[in-house]
Amino acid sequence: MPRLSVVLLLASGVRLAAAATAQVFAAPSKGPLMQTANYTSFSNSTLKDKVTCKGKAFNRIIQVWLENTNFATTASTPIFESLAEQGILLTNYNGVTHPSQPNYVAAIGGDFFGMHGDNMYHIPSNISTVVDLLEDKGVSWASYQENMPADGFYGVNYKAKNYLFPGSADYPYYVRKHNALMTYDAVSQDAKRVKRIRTFNDFANDVVNGTLPQWVFVTPNIVNDAHDTTIDFAASFLEYWLLPLLTDSRVNDGETLILLTFDETETYTIRNNVFAVLLGGAIPLNLRGTTDDTLYTHYSSLSTVQANWGLKSLGRQDTIANVSNVFSFVADKTGYKNVKVPADQVPQFNQIGVVPGALSSIHFVPFAAPDLKACGAGGGSVFTRPGLNTELTVALLPPPVNLLALNKTTPWQMSPRTTSGKSIIPCADATCV
Repeated sequence: MPRLSVVLLLASGVRLAAAATAQVFAAPSKGPLMQTANYTSFSNSTLKDKVTCKGKAFNRIIQVWLENTNFATTASTPIFESLAEQGILLTNYNGVTHPSQPNYVAAIGGDFFGMHGDNMYHIPSNISTVVDLLEDKGVSWASYQENMPADGFYGVNYKAKNYLFPGSADYPYYVRKHNALMTYDAVSQDAKRVKRIRTFNDFANDVVNGTLPQWVFVTPNIVNDAHDTTIDFAASFLEYWLLPLLTDSRVNDGETLILLTFDETETYTIRNNVFAVLLGGAIPLNLRGTTDDTLYTHYSSLSTVQANWGLKSLGRQDTIANVSNVFSFVADKTGYKNVKVPADQVPQFNQIGVVPGALSSIHFVPFAAPDLKACGAGGGSVFTRPGLNTELTVALLPPPVNLLALNKTTPWQMSPRTTSGKSIIPCADATCV
């Protein structure tokens, strides 16, 4: 495999990190494991998780997502160059669409269901997610959301004290659109599950108490993830938060895999190729500082988890081989055979038009059942939740309804002020739920 320096020569050498705002990074706390009032509420609880399900290549995976940056911009930023030298740089990793929210939703449920916006949506409880697959095998899980004011908070955003500019107006550091588990009713409307969508103060508490789960999804706030700022701002956040954790055995032991990536490119007219690097003690020593040019997407995080723990699948894009390759070092350890996609056949993954789907605001079709005959990377069957009409396959879906012509909206798109979890338009056909 080529070294990082070769990859950077092939990538654009132009730095695109012009200042998006005048904000300058300031650490919200004295350290990533120190609770802070800047996160609104202190943690008064801890999980009780222990590693109980051994994986074939790792026992814990931590996904950290940043925002809206082209590969070349990230790869030429010093801290990301340094991180790449510590792990495996995935040079052909891709977001699956635009804008942000559909990418997060896809990584949790194996599809974005026609979603093409950042409005407040909810997905009915009969649609399965990675949480179902994990719990089915006894793998513990949690999501940690920076500046979310309380566990399981359902609101569209939250304005907190502006710790960057004390005395200024409160700032909307937390946004629901980057918290995909809240979009799925199977999680957000489950009283037990929703408490596993936790705050960064909870993260500190869980690490200190030795109860960090096996599957972890981390979303920094909207300035630390580069959304409202720059790649250099995000780099400063990683120096504050991630780098200390890489040397803390309570987080990164010899069996931990960390995926650091971005949701989508900043430029919509190019292929949706984003920076992604695999870090952690689970990375074999001989692979650190190498690159992997296998075609991956956000669906690969699903298939990799399935392969590692022998999980069932969702029967959606997570089982479409050419868009859900398993991270190569995991594929090697699990016996999964990846698909080689010729360069001239790699999709652009930069869908910006409106496609049919249950979350489409224009071309509405009901949620279809997954492909029950699909075979995922874990080798198990397809997981389905109670209440799903398994006979309503993609082939049997009715023609899309043009909601613009009807002057309506999708049944699953909610007003930002609506926090009840109910659809704003009743569903007339039982098959759509």
